[in-house]
Amino acid sequence: MNSTTQKTSGPNYGILAVLMVGAFIAFLNNTLLNIALPSIMIDLKIETATVQWLTTGFMLVNGIMIPTTAFLIQKYSVRKLFIAAMTLFTIGTIVAGMSHVFPLLLAGRMLQASGTAIMMPLLMNVMLVSFPVEKRGAAMGVFGLILMAAPAIGPTLSGWIVERYEWRMLFHFVTPIAALILLLGIVLLKDKKEKVNIRLDILSLLLSSVGFGGILYGFSSAGNKGWDSPLVYGTIIIGAVSLVTFIMRQRKQERPMLNFGIFKYPMFALSSSITMVLNMAMFSGMLLLPIYVQTIRGISPMDAGLLMLPGALVMAFMSPITGRLFDKFGGRILAVTGLAITVVTTYLFGKLSLDSTYTYLVILNSVRMFGISMVMMPVSTNGLNQLPAKFYPHGTAMNNTLNQVSGAIGTALLVTLMSNRSESAATDIAKSYGASGVDMKQQIMLESMLEGINFAFYIASIIAVVALVLAFFIKRSTPQDSPIETKPSGDNDKGVVPTLVEN
Repeated sequence: MNSTTQKTSGPNYGILAVLMVGAFIAFLNNTLLNIALPSIMIDLKIETATVQWLTTGFMLVNGIMIPTTAFLIQKYSVRKLFIAAMTLFTIGTIVAGMSHVFPLLLAGRMLQASGTAIMMPLLMNVMLVSFPVEKRGAAMGVFGLILMAAPAIGPTLSGWIVERYEWRMLFHFVTPIAALILLLGIVLLKDKKEKVNIRLDILSLLLSSVGFGGILYGFSSAGNKGWDSPLVYGTIIIGAVSLVTFIMRQRKQERPMLNFGIFKYPMFALSSSITMVLNMAMFSGMLLLPIYVQTIRGISPMDAGLLMLPGALVMAFMSPITGRLFDKFGGRILAVTGLAITVVTTYLFGKLSLDSTYTYLVILNSVRMFGISMVMMPVSTNGLNQLPAKFYPHGTAMNNTLNQVSGAIGTALLVTLMSNRSESAATDIAKSYGASGVDMKQQIMLESMLEGINFAFYIASIIAVVALVLAFFIKRSTPQDSPIETKPSGDNDKGVVPTLVEN
């Protein structure tokens, strides 16, 4: 049997368990940091546009690393990739916990990102290989439940830690857990891997890094330097040219590093478009809401974390339910319903005031998370279901890359819009106060920042409408024969999908 389609008789739950625990701690680390951003801004004396690099810098590394994961998954065993990923993540966590200047903290985050970039596509690929199409929705639902437990725990735990200790304790807390998971992976993972005769095309790697990295860096720098900066539009142009060259090179190669031909599968192309657009809108809540509740409302980090908890619990609770509903009804009805809820709630977040009640914020965020929970996993799974098994590594790598790119673009766009709107609103508000404006700097700052946050949420709701329109075109998909022309390559076809057999 060709190993591109080879599967075991059933899922290897030992391998899945270790991978999921590793992914959980990586995801938990990200959610821990969101609540701590205002504290980091104060301690390191940096602005919002600078601190956002802890998020966008993480995405930048992911965007550069993830395109290589299709090659890595084909070339190396699950064990080797997991150990490499957790080692990088653990070292990055230690560096971030020791940092007393922003560049060192950012370096630690980027090391963490390089590990996470390998971890998530690896886990997704193993999930796709382990379960048949008719059971994949339920399996992905359980996977989602485990990962959604991280945002349920993260903000509240982060708030409790930041109130009692300095923000660096967030990394000190994660370090021993990450080290333990690394040791478990070394001891427990024993999967086989046939020798695969493929090589990494260095020029493709360079073009991919410059392409995705340039686009991500350009958009991420816009918040600090403005869209008219030569560094911003220059890196975006260089990135776009490099990316086009990279795509053209991949189309000519017998074994491309990242196979863009998978976009010939219509449901995969559609699902990628929807998740990209939704990612851009979704980051508004993740980034702007903690700033609103702590900076404008003066709510403590602990209470800010508790505010996010019900929404995260809703996502965790809904994940296995949506997985089973997806298996039964398909992705369209779930996506349309979820996106309609997301559009309405995001628009309502654009009407916040200086005295919006805590209860209102909790309910609105929970309903928004309920809507998002009905979209992400079903839409992605429906798209991946249309791909033949040998293209799973390329599908998961492509999805994760596009998620990082769209998230970074969305974050940079929304932060830039918020900052620009706040600046223009501050001038107008100061004029309205007249001569007394000099004595009301704090009030002017709060009102102008609120105006900027509301405007960013309003734009995010418009972006979400685009995803809603696209969702009406979703159709239930099943694996198809490849329309992608490939040259026969004999033994080179072996090992595209990791074989989950223990020694």
